[in-house]
Amino acid sequence: MPEATTTTPPFLDPELPERIGKYRVLERLGEGATSEVFRARDDFREEDVAIKRVRPAVVADSRESHFQQRFFAAEAALVGRLQHPNVVRILDAVADVQAPYLVMEYVPGATLRRFCRADALLPLEQIVEIGFKCAMALDYMYRQGLIHRDVKPANLLAVFDGDQVVDVKITDFGSVFNFDTERTQIYRVGSLAYMSPEQLDGDTLDCRADIYSLAAVLFHLIAGRPPFDAQQQPALMHQIYRAEPPSLQSLREGVPAKLEALILRSLAKKRDDRPADWAAFAQALSELVANREVPQGHAQHVLDSERFSLLRKLEFFSRFGDVELWEVVHRAKWQRFPYGHALYRKGDTGNTFHIVAAGQVDVYRDGQRVARLGTGTSVGEMAYLAPSEDLRTHSADILVSEPLTSIAFTPQTLGQLSVDTRHRFDQAFISVLVRRLHAAHESMAHPRRIL
Repeated sequence: MPEATTTTPPFLDPELPERIGKYRVLERLGEGATSEVFRARDDFREEDVAIKRVRPAVVADSRESHFQQRFFAAEAALVGRLQHPNVVRILDAVADVQAPYLVMEYVPGATLRRFCRADALLPLEQIVEIGFKCAMALDYMYRQGLIHRDVKPANLLAVFDGDQVVDVKITDFGSVFNFDTERTQIYRVGSLAYMSPEQLDGDTLDCRADIYSLAAVLFHLIAGRPPFDAQQQPALMHQIYRAEPPSLQSLREGVPAKLEALILRSLAKKRDDRPADWAAFAQALSELVANREVPQGHAQHVLDSERFSLLRKLEFFSRFGDVELWEVVHRAKWQRFPYGHALYRKGDTGNTFHIVAAGQVDVYRDGQRVARLGTGTSVGEMAYLAPSEDLRTHSADILVSEPLTSIAFTPQTLGQLSVDTRHRFDQAFISVLVRRLHAAHESMAHPRRIL
């Protein structure tokens, strides 16, 4: 998607179309050399969408038309296919003869280009968080048989809460390499400043080409300049092939050595010297956060990447994919409770259940401890699963015996999740119930044994 630019208000823009297909155009978001992007209204679904329309003049030009049709076809092939919280959804593609256009999820905000200037740099912890989310999204795409090939700040959309960047979404898939298509694909595409040596060569690519590009983006976000910079294209290509990027620690104060080492390793000339895959790259970023290697600055809250990594380690979520886990990160209520807190009391009613993320609880019946539940177990699910209100009464006291971090859910929060994610919860609950039945059987066989 082209970088958003300052636009004339709709009522002063004489070239603003009233409609594009069935969509009512609201404003121009941006424009590039070959396409323009509008915010429009889908009155049927009652939601805003982004429409990327190829310029009619480009379509009429034979040489540019050839390439533009290929880029359009690459994105059109992904309609409805990409379902990830950090990937912009492509909703429709209309091969209009005069000006073909794509209909996409509308993401209010701006691209990361605005944070590549030395006077507008993001805090390091936000940059690491962005890197982690992009890595997980690009890993998802790679597992779908796709290499983006044009990872750059202008193709990463920032989502804001006030003045804070709270999320990021990858967009613009015109350059994507699709392993599953039989169509002849264009090579040597992308943005030179972020392209790997093998991409410049037109060599066979794998995920490490995008790892290189994302590392170059992170370098730019940290330092306020790309890893390689030159006025002339041949000089820039020479640097990409031969030169080493400057030290990040020399360009910005407070950059941890391990963060610099990871980014420089990911910018290695030889792909075998880079992280082996997205899992390795994301894990390295996650460890920087978990080990407090990155200065926290103003963001003392728990980062989404920490929560995602925590969920990945819990047995309850062992059958959840990345997309489902991100839903849980955003929808669940994360809570902390001190030692001695009564999570539930016998006779209490309710339908909230908790999953123990850290710490432990003890279960008491008539003053006797009958079970101890630790990390990865669920608490209160029996009342939640009860088919009627009169059965949603807790039969035991559940007290915090080690300071507790819990992930809480209600029927309302579960109802906001996708069908696939709710299905994962159903599978997890079945496993929990089987283990509970087994534990009850063991308890009857060994009545003095504390579970």
